[in-house]
Amino acid sequence: MARPALRADAVLVQAVIAGALSFAHLHDLAAAAGQSGWKAWAYPVSVDLLLVAAWHRLRSGGSKPAAWCWFVVSLTASLGANVATAGLLDLGDVPAWLRILVAGWPAVAFLGGTLLAHGTRAQAPMPSPEPVPADNSAPGASDPAPELSTASVPASVPAPVPPALVALARKVADEHRARTGTAIDTSTLRARLGVPLPLAEAITAHHLT
Repeated sequence: MARPALRADAVLVQAVIAGALSFAHLHDLAAAAGQSGWKAWAYPVSVDLLLVAAWHRLRSGGSKPAAWCWFVVSLTASLGANVATAGLLDLGDVPAWLRILVAGWPAVAFLGGTLLAHGTRAQAPMPSPEPVPADNSAPGASDPAPELSTASVPASVPAPVPPALVALARKVADEHRARTGTAIDTSTLRARLGVPLPLAEAITAHHLT
């Protein structure tokens, strides 16, 4: 179990080293472009924060094109500083166009950070409402009754009423009579079976009398 922990620590150390090097390169480039003191240290913080904000927006949802745009902008600024300080640019004689880019970066970073912070986030789709079954009043249009044995049901049961439903209705009626001493009424039968009122009336009239 110790090996995964060591790997995680190694990745963390590598990330810290890479971040520190990139941070130093951005600071050196900003200082060479005329940004002295605390301002030179603020530039790498600004670039890294914009990079992290864009990556977070890509992972959490929202406007993907805008997030990718600011991710590329901040990544270009970071990579550009790394390349510029690798000996390809004379930091003692920084060109004017680079000074302009460095001086204009705070406005660009402020705009990107504001748009990422207040941009529209993706919303989860609302679940579609479940269809409500129609309460058809025609005989035989109700939900199918529980599957019961129909061995004791006579073959002369009318077709509109399922034999299993008749058997269940008779069982419910017998239990009601045994408990109350009276015949079951149509409303009680309908509530016990969960069928439309016309079907309960048909069962009461033709099969329970």
